[in-house]
Amino acid sequence: MTIARGDAPQLCILVASEIWRRVRRRLRAGPIYRWRFTGRTPERVLIAPPDLRLADPQIAHEIYHGRFPLGGFTVDTVGASPFQTDVANPAWQRSLHGFRWLRHMRAAGTDLASANARALVSDWISIYGRRISGVAWEPAVTARRIISWLQHSAVVLQGAEFPFYRAFLKSLTLQIRYLRAVAAEMPDGEERLRARIALAFAALSLPVPSSAIRSASKHLSAELERQIFPDGGHVSRNPEAVLELLADLLPLRQTYSNQAEAPPEALIGAVERMLPALRFFRHQDGTLARFNGMGATSHDRIAAILHHDDTAGAPLLHAPHSGYERLAMGTTTVIADAGAPPPTELSHQAQAGCLSFELSSGRHHFVVNCGVDTYGAEDFRPLARSTAAHSTATVNDTSSGRFVLSPRLTRLLGTPLINGPRRVRCERTDGDGTQGFVASHDAYVPRFGLYHQRELSLSAEGKLVEGIDRFFRSSGDTARANGRDAVQVRFHLHPHIELFEDRHQRLILSARDGDGWVFSCQELLPAVEESLFFAGLGGPRRSSQIVLSFKASEHPEIHWRIQKL
Repeated sequence: MTIARGDAPQLCILVASEIWRRVRRRLRAGPIYRWRFTGRTPERVLIAPPDLRLADPQIAHEIYHGRFPLGGFTVDTVGASPFQTDVANPAWQRSLHGFRWLRHMRAAGTDLASANARALVSDWISIYGRRISGVAWEPAVTARRIISWLQHSAVVLQGAEFPFYRAFLKSLTLQIRYLRAVAAEMPDGEERLRARIALAFAALSLPVPSSAIRSASKHLSAELERQIFPDGGHVSRNPEAVLELLADLLPLRQTYSNQAEAPPEALIGAVERMLPALRFFRHQDGTLARFNGMGATSHDRIAAILHHDDTAGAPLLHAPHSGYERLAMGTTTVIADAGAPPPTELSHQAQAGCLSFELSSGRHHFVVNCGVDTYGAEDFRPLARSTAAHSTATVNDTSSGRFVLSPRLTRLLGTPLINGPRRVRCERTDGDGTQGFVASHDAYVPRFGLYHQRELSLSAEGKLVEGIDRFFRSSGDTARANGRDAVQVRFHLHPHIELFEDRHQRLILSARDGDGWVFSCQELLPAVEESLFFAGLGGPRRSSQIVLSFKASEHPEIHWRIQKL
């Protein structure tokens, strides 16, 4: 990556902050503080919290035969312990050491599955239990492992002899104390919140003083109040973060009740806000809109979470704190990104898709963003995160935000988004029989002196989507014809949608069951180009996109519409 001059100060601050954070975490986990990880071992697990994640007994069968399908990658250990198998795939390693796969053993419900779970936990304890280093002891992985061991302790401990029972509790307690020591030095975001959730689970599930429960609840509340927006979104602006966190927060709320402890107000409030937020991002087919790191989703997973949503009525249409808008009439849903990117330290999954939108009709997606392939090749990630992979506009084929892609910096910082839009304005324009909004961003002002404004409306009982894209200078004047005003407005189509011209030379977007829409533009002749849809359950798939290409100096405003046949 070529680092632009304007990026250097921001990157220097990020590098210095990350180095200092890592130093603090190493000190907390080092010999000086290591004494804090020892102490009395509890005698038993009081309660096994519930697990809402879907389980498949067939996977337990695969694991018994040495095949571990984890992190989108399957490894056959050929009879050896998976913890002694050299696998270079980091996602597989983190999934293995996170132990969420124990839920499949529970689903199997057999003595054989329980014995296999116990043998694998015993392997981990003997190989990694005392050596605090590597992927196995990354704080985020440790938090997931603590939650999993607690939730599935009944399966692991079923039929266990006393020495294993004692070793299990001793290792679990060591991990809890380690996580408690390093949680404050974890990177900001979802995983730090999950660490606080894990510590709250631990305080409720093990025999500890009431002061420990109060302390865990206090830290959890502070993190929830900071990370969960008033509209229920997460500070990362990733819809998947809402789904994943609810899968932990709902069981935690129930565990408080099961232990006759009053859940913290912050926990109750966060869950009550997040459930409607999850419905806000959901299309009518049950999948979530593809923004800021969202990839493929399972209908069943979302349904399992929303089963706990007692709120009635339609989803909210306006999420001002999260920066999203929703238009919904009849069987048509439009969801749009109308917010600034998350803070840089939280933007490792963020995408440069400001003012992009998705359009679905019934159970069919028509206009989409390309999404991300969660477990796919890293080489595709920058492309999937770029503005061109979203149904919005680019200026001079330039992304509205840049990403840290230097191998050296990536090892230290990850891949945060830098220099995206700094100011995004949005206003609802709902009227009689119409829902809509107008929004603008300034991402192209520093480089090209142009603002992008998009106006979207849904009317005719959900049968007409109309859009206006405007490009203008800060003074409100038309763009200069200086060779730096080339604009491409893209509309990516779902792979299941067929695109063809009818006899009237209209572009028809057609679903397999005959549901169809017509695309037209008042000023320009649309072009059809190839595209890639990254967020398929089976990986990337070829698709099509409609592209409107023009010069902002010649067409400062274009009008387009997508109308139901």
